[in-house]
Amino acid sequence: MAGDLRRGAPVARLVTAPADDVESEPLEIGGVRITGKAGDVQTVPAGEARWIAGLGDGEPKQYRKAGAALGRAVNAGLADDVDHGGKAFRAVQLVLPEEASGEHVTELALGLLLGGYRFKVTGEDPSPSVRTVRLVGHESFTEHVSRAAVLAASTALTRDLANTPSNIKSPAWLADTAARVAGPRVEVAIRDEKWLTAQGFGGVLAVGGGSSRPPRLIEMTYKPSGAAKHLLLVGKGITFDTGGLSIKPADGMHLMRTDMAGGAAVIAAIRGIAALGLPVRVTALVPAAENHVSGSAYRPGDIVRHYGGKTTEVGNTDAEGRMVLADALAYGIRKYNPDLVVDAATLTGAMKVSLGLRTGGLFATDSELASRVVSAGKRVGEAWWRMPLVEDYAENVRGEFGDVRQTPAGPGGITAALFLREFTEGLPWAHLDIAGPARSEKNYDDVVPGATGFAARTLVELAASL
Repeated sequence: MAGDLRRGAPVARLVTAPADDVESEPLEIGGVRITGKAGDVQTVPAGEARWIAGLGDGEPKQYRKAGAALGRAVNAGLADDVDHGGKAFRAVQLVLPEEASGEHVTELALGLLLGGYRFKVTGEDPSPSVRTVRLVGHESFTEHVSRAAVLAASTALTRDLANTPSNIKSPAWLADTAARVAGPRVEVAIRDEKWLTAQGFGGVLAVGGGSSRPPRLIEMTYKPSGAAKHLLLVGKGITFDTGGLSIKPADGMHLMRTDMAGGAAVIAAIRGIAALGLPVRVTALVPAAENHVSGSAYRPGDIVRHYGGKTTEVGNTDAEGRMVLADALAYGIRKYNPDLVVDAATLTGAMKVSLGLRTGGLFATDSELASRVVSAGKRVGEAWWRMPLVEDYAENVRGEFGDVRQTPAGPGGITAALFLREFTEGLPWAHLDIAGPARSEKNYDDVVPGATGFAARTLVELAASL
């Protein structure tokens, strides 16, 4: 908002770093050296401002990094004040640079809203946190902040769902929670295991068959009047993944509570799309199952019949994500005949090897759709890299005893995408493999350890671009 500083609430300021080719003395306040490096926040003992946050070269993405770091620093300062018997402040004033534009403020707001995110299951009282940040500048940025708040809420909801421990997060819990948080403009239908059996969702039933907690299909629809495009979103919803009979190593298995991060992103995205009132029709499907080990678990060597009749030769029960996605893709396309299809999934470790932990893998049959995804991600601070659908490996997907092979030979991320393509009926389709960036072990930019919420903002922005 525009306005002047008010008495009472502590103040923070933003500064840019000097250019490499400019000779200048470093800024010092109260003996504290201020570098201006993006994300470098200093607490100063004297002066008008309590915190000085660096903006680096002042590019919009640096505002997000600075906002996130500042949010963490302010909450730490609040906790320190309370620990030392001081009065808890719940509002902070942040002075905007004169050159700040709407794009800068959007990024700043994303950082402020997400940088202080915390998820902890505890019997203790929650740590105090700042409730209000008042932006003080030369003009009002209300619309930009409001939109950023919706995007941040989508990311935070994705994080909440993915971080929830799996002793709580059964397929039924995920479905019920999706219905509860969907918002007034989104219709939700929850399909249980009886419905799945009657409809022939063999992939979902096979993956969920080893668990005492049966699978669900979450079906969410947003239908604004006058919508010219229909976007189908499909998200992998494996609420815990042991690997099944092809069991995973014990080390790291506890992290598999986030194996439904793609489904969480889809749930949060349709909620955000509806909250913004975007003029595009969206259907979101999340096949939810727990991949467990028991006498009723599916086996390597099984042949599974998916919705619509296509069959898959099972090679590895730990490749369960593509099994549930295949059912949902076939169902969503046959029932709704959408214009565009996008799925999101923590699908393959191969993408972590290929692209690391901060970039999502993008496979697409349509270059315009691929470009829209990359551009949408860039606008909201999520990086995507288009990967090839190498036709030389397509023949490997063909089955010997069934129609297709679940785990064909070849590079894992590419062959997984080629498998899913078999269920897309030639429609413009994009597959988002978020196995790398869906989870983090450390802070960076607006991300904190745990589930990152990656892909939710991209999906909202993609819908806005349509």
